[in-house]
Amino acid sequence: MYPDRLRCLVNNAPIDVIDWDQVLRQLLNGSVNYESRYVCICNVHSVVTASQDKRFLTVIDNADMATPDGAPVAWLMRKLGHTHQQRINSPDLMWKYCEQAQYLDESVFFYGGSENTLALLQDKLLAAFPTLKIAGTLSPPFRTLTAEEEQANIDTINASGAGTVWVSLGCPKQEFWMAEHRGKINAVMIGVGAAFDYHAGTLKRAPLWMQNYGLEWFYRLATEPRRLWKRYLVTNTLFIFKAVLPVLLSQFKKRSK
Repeated sequence: MYPDRLRCLVNNAPIDVIDWDQVLRQLLNGSVNYESRYVCICNVHSVVTASQDKRFLTVIDNADMATPDGAPVAWLMRKLGHTHQQRINSPDLMWKYCEQAQYLDESVFFYGGSENTLALLQDKLLAAFPTLKIAGTLSPPFRTLTAEEEQANIDTINASGAGTVWVSLGCPKQEFWMAEHRGKINAVMIGVGAAFDYHAGTLKRAPLWMQNYGLEWFYRLATEPRRLWKRYLVTNTLFIFKAVLPVLLSQFKKRSK
């Protein structure tokens, strides 16, 4: 999606070495030209899932951009030599983009979430960014769509004139959806997980100090233990053993020589 692309393997998942300015600039450039692209925002769950599912790894590898969401992913990239790598997370990325889009006459589309969440999200965004152009929203059913329904949604999105489509279907569903629709939807698609709910206020985000210390996962686990215990306890443990420990042991061996 952008020239001179540099990527770092995090537990075999290729994540872009990139900063906030570069991400926003590339999204805006793609939006202006209605480029059919997709962007994955990768946290620990994404990285571990990619190590267990070759099809999902292929989706990440083929993405036009894969940013390091989750403090542990960005931290590991810094340990692997990319010392200035920032955490590029989905809620902040969506908010920063909308802030810029309102001044550049770029319109946005929101796909996913419930109708109630989408209504609240629009209210919050327009209160913060009054001139933001929201081209449309779609709340797809949880079941598999028919071919006719799928095509109707594609036609609705393309007819809206949106340059970016923000997708909130959860991982890995949203990533598979974006990969399947590259070449069909004339816009840059960005998978943002729970960002709709955070900004709509239907899901509370961790305090800033927990985000800064990489404890946002712990906050979500504490608030939704039944739904998220496997994702965080199991995947975080696998991430430590498969990705973090090898790097730390390698650095220890180098220092002990």
